[in-house]
Amino acid sequence: MPLPVPPIGVSTSFLPFATVAVAMVAVTIFVLGKVLPSNHGPPLVTQMLLALAVLGGGSVLLMSLVMVFFNPDGTSAWTWVLLAFNFMMMAPAGIWFIGLVVFQDRRIRPNGWLWPAALGVVAIGSEALMGILFAVAGPATPPPDADVLALGLSSVWFYWSMAAVMGALIAWAPLSRVEREALLALTGAAIVAPWVTAFPTVGGLGMAALMVVAFALLVRHLLARRVVAGEIGLLGGLAAAFFAMAIGGLGVATANGSIASAEVFGGIMAVVMTVEASYLIRRYYQGPIGRPWLSRPLDDDVPATGARPALDAAPRETVTPPT
Repeated sequence: MPLPVPPIGVSTSFLPFATVAVAMVAVTIFVLGKVLPSNHGPPLVTQMLLALAVLGGGSVLLMSLVMVFFNPDGTSAWTWVLLAFNFMMMAPAGIWFIGLVVFQDRRIRPNGWLWPAALGVVAIGSEALMGILFAVAGPATPPPDADVLALGLSSVWFYWSMAAVMGALIAWAPLSRVEREALLALTGAAIVAPWVTAFPTVGGLGMAALMVVAFALLVRHLLARRVVAGEIGLLGGLAAAFFAMAIGGLGVATANGSIASAEVFGGIMAVVMTVEASYLIRRYYQGPIGRPWLSRPLDDDVPATGARPALDAAPRETVTPPT
């Protein structure tokens, strides 16, 4: 009996696809690291614009590559690929320069959701486009058009790439124990998710086990009175996320893995991961509560008391009294 391993979706050469996936994940983590300052303060607006332009440019390039497989005019399709490549190379620098002139040294609001949500959408969207591209380009025989979205949103390249990005954010963020365990549970759901569409019984059992462990730990924290008022909303969001994933997984099981059910489940997972990424990015700017797992430069200089140090405080002048 074969092992219930989710399909990779690549029947040609595995190494090029793996290289592209690892490179994309590394670039995404690197870009996100640049807008997560080590002093946990909000970054400059120009930094956010540059990060969005870099990740957005990669998404445009991936989209143009996907269109190559559906455009019968190969010359026209590859022309768009070259234009997208030029956009990815040139547009971020131009957008950053314009933002530097317009916004100068203005910083984003640390309590706002606009920039973290935009960055989360672009980051997760690029991983989804990679899954769709691999679903089209990976098999020796490309699937029909109607299957592309379902295969892309069910791909291990999509889910596990998202999990890698979420893992890096969780390792960097100075979260409380309750926050970290809740967000790790959602990241674990992304790791288990490919089994839901490939082997609904195995995936359903894996999701159920993950949910039981996550909520058992959280109940333990509640009984020990470790949950503060600001974390109640996170726990409610965690419950809503697992409920939505359970409904989506049940739809896959009852529909015998139909195209529509796979698309719905993949869409739910994409929304959950986008919200998690946005929460982590925004949470990073609120000031540290605990110590991050992975220390970065200046992390040791940040107090773990919840207070964020001043970003632009000028040094005090020392006045020497006259003798």
